[in-house]
Amino acid sequence: MDVDCLHHFEYRGDCPRRPARIKLLPMKRTIALVTAMLLSVPAAFAQDWAKQTLEKSSRHSEWVAIKHDNRVVQTFVVYPEVKQKAPVVIVIHEIYGLTDWARSVADQLAANGYIAVAPDLLSGFGPKGGGTGDFAGTQDAMKAVSGLDPDILTADLNAVADYAKKLPAANGKIAVSGFCWGGGQSFRFATNRKDLSAAFVFYGPPPKDVSTIAAPVYGFYAGNDARIDATIPDTATAMKTAGKTYDPVTYDGAGHGFMRAGEDPANTNPDNKKAHDQGWERWLKLLKAI
Repeated sequence: MDVDCLHHFEYRGDCPRRPARIKLLPMKRTIALVTAMLLSVPAAFAQDWAKQTLEKSSRHSEWVAIKHDNRVVQTFVVYPEVKQKAPVVIVIHEIYGLTDWARSVADQLAANGYIAVAPDLLSGFGPKGGGTGDFAGTQDAMKAVSGLDPDILTADLNAVADYAKKLPAANGKIAVSGFCWGGGQSFRFATNRKDLSAAFVFYGPPPKDVSTIAAPVYGFYAGNDARIDATIPDTATAMKTAGKTYDPVTYDGAGHGFMRAGEDPANTNPDNKKAHDQGWERWLKLLKAI
């Protein structure tokens, strides 16, 4: 599945393109099939490098089952090694679910002094009631994320935020962040949660109505991402008209997903790495101000 198909899948749950059928001899067909399977795995799921980062971390992390109504949201929590109480940052994963990379983002936030809380929003929706790790493949996880009920997402995120604010090590301040699909959800969650100190939107689409947003919203966008970038002017106008704070920054030359791609050893676009580094620098500077 190519990048365009991944973007189409994010909003529609399918792909308009189908591979051509090629008649091969049995052995050639087998080799071609295996090769195609290996090459079709998105970089988002080939994340041994992110897993290794997590394994090397000295910070305390744990899985917490956050319960509300009839739901249980499995959540990855990482604590900073600090003396004082710390702000909380909720990390909303990409359309691929709670991957090793998403968890490594939480760990990096903790490395910089923040309690990071990353819910698996596919909890209970996987095979046999599991979560992200229980899906057979990338497409199944993407389709499941695309079909999540917005009201359930809001309830899950509110439960996660309520849990996070009550942590003994937390100082009461809470921000939300998200990437790709999760970027759109972080923007949308800002319309539903009044006590957020900030919302950080990484290349995600805006909500239809911004009138109820209370927190400042900071956008991080890729220069080579016309699909999302086309939403920025109208969003800026809507936020200004509503009297809200919206500060978008676009990173020239970077592609959609640069915060992940920029640290992937397989990345071939130097602008992704540059945008990744500048994005983290800006993010941490903004977090210090909340």
